Amino acid sequence: MIRLLVATMLAMTGLLTTSAQAADKLTVLLEWFVNPDHAPLVIAQEKGLFAKAGLDVELVPPADPSVVPRLVAAKQADIGIHYQPNLYRDHDAGLPIVRFGTLVETPLNTVTVLADGPIKSLKDLKGRKVGYSVSGFEDVLLQRMLASAGLGKDDVDLVNVNFSLSPSLISGAVDATIGGYRNFELTQMKLEGHPGRAFFLEEHGIPTYDELVFVTHRDLLSDDRLPRFLAAVEEASIFLTNHPDEAWAVFAKAYPNLDDELNRTAFFDTLPRFAKRPAALDTGRYARFGAFMKDEGLIAKAPDVADIAVELK
Repeated sequence: MIRLLVATMLAMTGLLTTSAQAADKLTVLLEWFVNPDHAPLVIAQEKGLFAKAGLDVELVPPADPSVVPRLVAAKQADIGIHYQPNLYRDHDAGLPIVRFGTLVETPLNTVTVLADGPIKSLKDLKGRKVGYSVSGFEDVLLQRMLASAGLGKDDVDLVNVNFSLSPSLISGAVDATIGGYRNFELTQMKLEGHPGRAFFLEEHGIPTYDELVFVTHRDLLSDDRLPRFLAAVEEASIFLTNHPDEAWAVFAKAYPNLDDELNRTAFFDTLPRFAKRPAALDTGRYARFGAFMKDEGLIAKAPDVADIAVELK
């Protein structure tokens, strides 16, 4: 009996050791500070879904969001959250990073105006001031949207408002903005007593794209941590869909500094936009957006989809 007890204890110790060793570390570099856009990651962390997949995941907000793709390219992080449009430009610049999963599968960017203002359609932007933050991309998006309404870039006055989009619009410094997110800025404006109206890019000439994607170094595409990571994110996304109130409670408990009306509303507004199949790849969508980037002069050549995005097996 004693020998049996000792053998059992040794076996249990071995199982515990194996279990502890099975938690593979994985560093995920966020594109910004933690916010509702990251809800599936937070839920996967807090509900133990990463741990169930044998992963010890560290979510790291960047000190400088612009360095995320370069750090992933330098293998300073295993995974980065990135923007699909920027991925084409990084590939064009020679960075060896590849999309292997999707977090937010629709654009969030908008052209926004005051709901009670004079602009009821894009045609009404003629002769108006439009505020933007990021030159070289947002102005190109605006130009394509204006073309869908029979206008050109010269029909509006572009004003660089840095990242003061909503305040510039509310104060009347500009008549419209491009770059505000449909799940944040619209709520922010409403809470401040100035409801906005959004024109969605994908409804005005811009090919649909994924707002936020998971990228990694090309050398890591065969790493078995990646499919386990996506499986946990998918389980978290389904949980968010099925149990939104419980999910919000988990999110708010993990990040109590975000427990306010703006982030609560943004959380629920973002739920329909999370990828329910984060590993799935729509090659047609990626090809169309690559052609758009090339046509607008944002990249020198539209890449083969396989060079910038994969579906893990």
